[in-house]
Amino acid sequence: MGAEEDKKKKAAKMARRKQEIQLQQEIETAEEWEEMIAKEGLWVVDVYQEWCGPCAAMVGNFRRLKNELGDDLLHFAAAKADTVDSLEKYRGRCEPCFLFFAGGVLVAYVHGANSPVILRTITEQLKAEHKVIDGNGERKEVKDPIISNLEEREKAQYDEEENEKEEEVAMLGRKSTAELEKKGFTVAIIKPDAVREGKAEEILQQMEEAGIEILAKEERQMTEDEARTFYDHLKDEEYFEDLIQFMSSGPSCVLVLTKGHKGDTVITEWRELIGPTSVEEAKDKAPQSLRAKYGSEKCMNALHGSDSPETAAREMAFFFPDMAIPTIPAPGSKPQLQRTLALIRPDAFSKNKDEIIEKIKEAGFKIALHKEMTLTEEQAKEFYKEHTDKPYFDELIARMTSGPLMALGLAREDAVSEWRKVLGPTVNAKEEAPDSLRAQFSIDESSINQLHGSDSPETAEKEIQKFFPMEQTVAAIKPDAFSTKDEIIAKIHEAGFRIAARKETTITKDIAEEFYGEHKGKEYFDDLVGHMTSGPTMFMVLSREDAVSGWREVIGPTNPEQAQTEAPESIRAMYGKDILLNAVHGSSDIDQARSTIKQVFGDLEFQPDESEPTKDQEEPAVEETQAEASDVAPEFRQEGTGVTEQKTEERPASEAKEEDKTGSKGEDAKEGDVKDGENKAEGKAEDEQKGEDASKATEESETKEEETKQDEDTKEEDAKKDDETKTEQKEETKPEEQQAPA
Repeated sequence: MGAEEDKKKKAAKMARRKQEIQLQQEIETAEEWEEMIAKEGLWVVDVYQEWCGPCAAMVGNFRRLKNELGDDLLHFAAAKADTVDSLEKYRGRCEPCFLFFAGGVLVAYVHGANSPVILRTITEQLKAEHKVIDGNGERKEVKDPIISNLEEREKAQYDEEENEKEEEVAMLGRKSTAELEKKGFTVAIIKPDAVREGKAEEILQQMEEAGIEILAKEERQMTEDEARTFYDHLKDEEYFEDLIQFMSSGPSCVLVLTKGHKGDTVITEWRELIGPTSVEEAKDKAPQSLRAKYGSEKCMNALHGSDSPETAAREMAFFFPDMAIPTIPAPGSKPQLQRTLALIRPDAFSKNKDEIIEKIKEAGFKIALHKEMTLTEEQAKEFYKEHTDKPYFDELIARMTSGPLMALGLAREDAVSEWRKVLGPTVNAKEEAPDSLRAQFSIDESSINQLHGSDSPETAEKEIQKFFPMEQTVAAIKPDAFSTKDEIIAKIHEAGFRIAARKETTITKDIAEEFYGEHKGKEYFDDLVGHMTSGPTMFMVLSREDAVSGWREVIGPTNPEQAQTEAPESIRAMYGKDILLNAVHGSSDIDQARSTIKQVFGDLEFQPDESEPTKDQEEPAVEETQAEASDVAPEFRQEGTGVTEQKTEERPASEAKEEDKTGSKGEDAKEGDVKDGENKAEGKAEDEQKGEDASKATEESETKEEETKQDEDTKEEDAKKDDETKTEQKEETKPEEQQAPA
């Protein structure tokens, strides 16, 4: 009896969907799937699971488009992920999901029932398929990022397990860090005479040409006492006092150098490169040496080099007391990824930005951080203060402040030295390295190079911090996207963020209504409250350089439909459904982030120099293993920001207030730019008002005390006055706050 009833139900179902089946081929087995993708034409596949069924809302659109186009190459199918093995990874992730296949390969995908995007994609891919069939084009296979991320996490987990096994096997035979063989190095000084005459850059360039690696670099002016201590071994020489006066007369450039895998020849090679101590002897016996070129007399011989490993160790401790002695990488160890700062200066930015970025990628660099900004004169002078006495300084400052530039954080193995090789020499680049970027993108009307690169790992870290200061921001995975939180967290790690704190909670209706009180009476009010109370929300504190603007770039525009067009790889494009159900939240500026962190997590203390939080500081709500899925995160997280205190019992009511207005206010100002200052200030005032309201709602929830209407009105007026004052102050100070270096 039961079997007969099932047959009747199935027959009724088939009758109801007769016309739909005529349009969409039903795919329920692996064989049917293989047959479908092997057929000619463009297949638009609605991937579904039995519990929710295909997307009925799109059938009418598909039928209309099919009739309008009348194209025999266009086919539609509905594939059940529950029973098709090839769609196994879509189980739990296919509501709704449309895949576009041609010639057996995936050529496009759309997540969400976004009718305009789906129909536009059909038209574009159908046109492309006709070109392929006519021999005028090639199919471009794509990967669905949702599935790619899942596969990467699975691979990362597998690799981690394999690495742990290898670690266990090798543990007994491995040397500790303290036992690793020390790498050779030397200390070099470009003395005040060469620095004063503007020769430091030329000398640095000749170091690079000789294959010498700069491990650390610092410009400093020695005091007389420091000079006496450093040259104490020469105190009995008759020229000692002259030497002290000379070495303390102006800034020197102090460097730690190495060369090759072991660095065991760097002391000898550097001393050969600089030549004999006596300038006269250098000019006679080694005319190509640096002292022969740049020195003038006994004391003023332009350069210094350590004469033994023991002296090098003493001198490095004198100038760089916190620097660890470099070690030789263990056999079979993975190369250490490095990062450096690159600047595309205003002239090149306005004319050649896209071409330069393409060449950066071709050279094997990962662009992990980027920012467009305009420097003030004060910021430019601070950044280039070591060039103050150079004849080109005024032109340099004028060029650097003439318009927007682009700052980039680049990552790869030996990023500092490799980027400087790609850049080419600072002078005569056209003649000496015509294929270098400085040669290709020079401008005739200026003697200033159009690109900048850090000259040592130590300098790179300092410069990156100036342009991309370490920040914290608040991220929230909203109820509509909570089921995909693991995938979103993986994207957070891939973007180089560290999750410093996290908490799952559900906002109550009373708090949500109070929180959204200013929207009461508006048509979307009930939907807004209903959505934010419909399930759990995950709040997170994210740490990274430029975290606020960086996170907003990762999540994309407030409206998912706009995000799918403008930023198809963004989180809202992939997981958002509409402007209300847009998956995630991000603070709009640093002040709002600080306010929300306090409301949700309490008084957290961040330690900028701490690479990882201690075990008792981490919350176990979500595992951190997804970090392995990132190909740039490990080297580009500014080894972040640990948390010394976390509160996990507070009930947040702050998240929704900061952003979820259904309208243009969700479109936040671009990060880091000085432009549109007045609009930013106005947006800032609105955000701060929202933060004040959120703070009240949270306080009421925690204390469960009702305030009288009179008290609320008074507080509102006071808050508005404070906001107006803050806005005026921020309008005056915003450019300097937003634009690093400061």
